[in-house]
Amino acid sequence: MASQGLQTTQQREQALLAPYAMFSSQSRGRQYSEADHPYRSPFQRDRDRIVHSAAYRRLSGKMQVFTGDMGDYHRTRLTHTQEVASIARTIGRALRLNEDLVEALALFHDIGHPPYGHAGEDALAECLEQDGGFSHNQYALTIAKELETRHQSFPGLNLTQEVLEGQATRVDKEAGDHHPLLEAQVVEAADSMTYDAHDVDDALKLGLVQLDEVHQQEMIKICVAIIGDRRSELGPEEYKRALIHTMVDCQVSNVLENAGPYLESCHWSSTQEVRQSDYRIATVGELANAKKEMELFLYERVYRHPELIKTRERAQSQIHKLFETFVNDPSSMPPRFIQRIDQVGLRRSVGDYIAGMTDRFFEQQYLGFVGS
Repeated sequence: MASQGLQTTQQREQALLAPYAMFSSQSRGRQYSEADHPYRSPFQRDRDRIVHSAAYRRLSGKMQVFTGDMGDYHRTRLTHTQEVASIARTIGRALRLNEDLVEALALFHDIGHPPYGHAGEDALAECLEQDGGFSHNQYALTIAKELETRHQSFPGLNLTQEVLEGQATRVDKEAGDHHPLLEAQVVEAADSMTYDAHDVDDALKLGLVQLDEVHQQEMIKICVAIIGDRRSELGPEEYKRALIHTMVDCQVSNVLENAGPYLESCHWSSTQEVRQSDYRIATVGELANAKKEMELFLYERVYRHPELIKTRERAQSQIHKLFETFVNDPSSMPPRFIQRIDQVGLRRSVGDYIAGMTDRFFEQQYLGFVGS
């Protein structure tokens, strides 16, 4: 293809990427061998497989924090994912990392979320407590390796080892033995920036918190100072948008201003050296402290808001009931999940089926098999 005027993946990456980035030529490949694509890198192909998967499409029907009953302005799990990918690509490009791998990891990172967000995850973890528990990060790997159907010759999406490995580091974030690629670190940082800023935005829009409360947070004080004299020129809604934009922008700038010089000074020449380091790309300094304070505020005033507690309790009760209904009569599940019982056990198969549902489909199944 290069002879026809097209750059190869190797030529493009050699020209653009830093030595510490993940080069496609260094990929450990896929579980099931496939021929290279003539003009798409392996990580581009991963991205495309993720975007075209049924599980990715279903993210549009899964809540991020707020349910569809509360309006249509706020984020869904899909729009959150897209925002993470956008921010992560910006950081990855500036640090000369493999942008294709960053994007694939970002689009994949929340694909395993069950209906009703973290409330649904906690309920499924309780249902499966004696069967290994439930983690949306682990379930994403199950989707990629077993549940999605892309090719008749093998199960799953057959993603590269680097994407699967990057997701695996999210399963137990507290484990000290993880040494993720810089591309995975960027996605982790972007995810945190995104939900902090946009949960504030959604909570303000829905009236769960007021602007004067938000103004008391150090993170917002920093943003107000950055906005400066422009504040007088902005209307109320424009000002709120400026605050949310600045929350993201100042964190991205903080990461780049600190990670860029650090990576330059390390003189790392390979991903092997990255894996041997405990360094993590993240917000640092005063802004990092303000970020922690903001996250505590969100937990206390938004995530524990009476309206969300009510939704959480209802959702968890319904998940428990539907779970037990299918355990008692699995014949109501689709044939592929009935067949899966022999592979992973009854309760795990039921959990996998429920975890893949959108909020709306879960409600339909609940009303159909359990009742109001």
